[in-house]
Amino acid sequence: MANEEITRPSNFIKQIVEEDLKTGKFEGRVHTRFPPEPNGYLHIGHAKSICLNFGLAAEYGGKTNLRMDDTNPEKVEDEYVKAIIEDVKWLGFDWQDRLFYASDYYDQLYDWAVKLIKKGKAFVCDLTGDQVREYRGSLTSPGKESPYRNRSIEENLDLFERMCKGEFPDGTKTLRAKIDMTSGNINMRDPVLYRILRSTHHRTGDKWCIYPMYDYAHGQSDSMEKITHSICTLEFEDHRPLYNWFLDELEIYHPQQIEFARLNLTYTVMSKRKLLQLVKEGLVSGWDDPRMPTICGMRRLGYTPEAIREFCDRIGVAKAASTVDIALLEHCVREHLNKITHRVMAVLRPLKLVITNYPKGQVEQLEAINNPEDESAGSRMIPFSSELFIEQDDFREDPPKKYFRLSPGAEVRLKNAYIIKCEEVVKDAVGKVIELRCSYDPETKSGSAGEGRKVKGTLHWVSAQHAIPAEVRLYDRLFRSENPDNVPEGQDWKSNLNPESLEVLTTALVEPALKDSKPGSRYQFMRTGYFSTDKESKEGRLVFNRTVGLRDTWAKIEQKEG
Repeated sequence: MANEEITRPSNFIKQIVEEDLKTGKFEGRVHTRFPPEPNGYLHIGHAKSICLNFGLAAEYGGKTNLRMDDTNPEKVEDEYVKAIIEDVKWLGFDWQDRLFYASDYYDQLYDWAVKLIKKGKAFVCDLTGDQVREYRGSLTSPGKESPYRNRSIEENLDLFERMCKGEFPDGTKTLRAKIDMTSGNINMRDPVLYRILRSTHHRTGDKWCIYPMYDYAHGQSDSMEKITHSICTLEFEDHRPLYNWFLDELEIYHPQQIEFARLNLTYTVMSKRKLLQLVKEGLVSGWDDPRMPTICGMRRLGYTPEAIREFCDRIGVAKAASTVDIALLEHCVREHLNKITHRVMAVLRPLKLVITNYPKGQVEQLEAINNPEDESAGSRMIPFSSELFIEQDDFREDPPKKYFRLSPGAEVRLKNAYIIKCEEVVKDAVGKVIELRCSYDPETKSGSAGEGRKVKGTLHWVSAQHAIPAEVRLYDRLFRSENPDNVPEGQDWKSNLNPESLEVLTTALVEPALKDSKPGSRYQFMRTGYFSTDKESKEGRLVFNRTVGLRDTWAKIEQKEG
């Protein structure tokens, strides 16, 4: 189904923005932000948020900030910060000079905490973490007030200042908001604003030994940056009253928070905690393992930013949680790669084929079109000789019905070359087929008058003399189950890992045009799938990753539904 025929799903956030522009809310401005926590690498779920925030602002002539939520120094790392910056740029978005950090606002956040204490809206609490949780109550029962809740303003100011100076051990005191311990919203039951934590921060060093909680820093950071539409995933809906309470009590600028459903994808886990576990336990090769749903993993696998943006556009933005079939993402990738990649020949599991009536030692250069979808891609020359390699699966000694590839006495066309006929099968001592001996019809060269003779099968091949050795990695989905998180009680979610998610072929051969292929280059291996040159490729060693196969189940679904 062509792109222009696709009915795009609705985006309720766009409707809100358009209404705000009509009424003049925020003086006609649209200013969004993407605020990741740099405690891991971004994944496809983050890509949805990135595309939404940057795309929305761009559509309405607005701006988008990139802001690192670095409020937890124990988890934040510069490695993650750099990776986030690289990923957002790779997806095609530019925040210009608006790269910010929550730590940029630590002094102001501290001053605002003092203001809340002076207003009698915050207090220093000596309860332990476990006690705070116990006092908070449950969804069905109210909480109870801390015995330290009614300290005087003077005592709270003194204790908070001494917390900041490092006079108390970690975890012995917190600063909490004074709101309502009977609230039906647990987030409003005197939440913690600051905790004592001696940990060197990646930007502020050891300047601070108290750090703000995310719920305290988030809304005020948006306020300081004059964000108009603060777009969050649905799990923050219950936090919105708390963010508004802070903004109201501090009497500062109010962004508008809007929540949308996060992306859930079949055969995929999105939890950064679980992804980190896969990395740390060596179950994948790293954050950029091509089986990972991380943006860097998808980049290494051969996905394009255009395909990911198209996918995010197609799935739309909704309030209700749902799970998207990963086949749609693969379809978007396949659709874009079909337009931009050169068609090349690669034999993954080689079987030798000798053309007995072709002049031995002769080499012929045959023309091959690079991409029939793109005339500007031009053509290239590929060498043809009497000794070739074809795929093992393209020969059957005892073929089933409707088998149109090579078998004893059968004819096929070699892509861009000639029609050949299998005359003899050579086997080794244990009966394994090791060589085919064929004849060719010199009058059937592609592009010549004799090409008119038709046969049903066409095979790809490489010249034995000219082929380049390569390692090919066949990646499959990392999990066997559509919902890897859904496991029987007592069973580990990792039991859903697919033990066949990677097959490495070390005897593959590719045509000589790929000899100098650079990491990140993408191709369609004829009749096999789309492949990308891996970052481990170097001179004398080619490594290719299978990006996605040629078969497109989603396109068939679209056509049927269309």
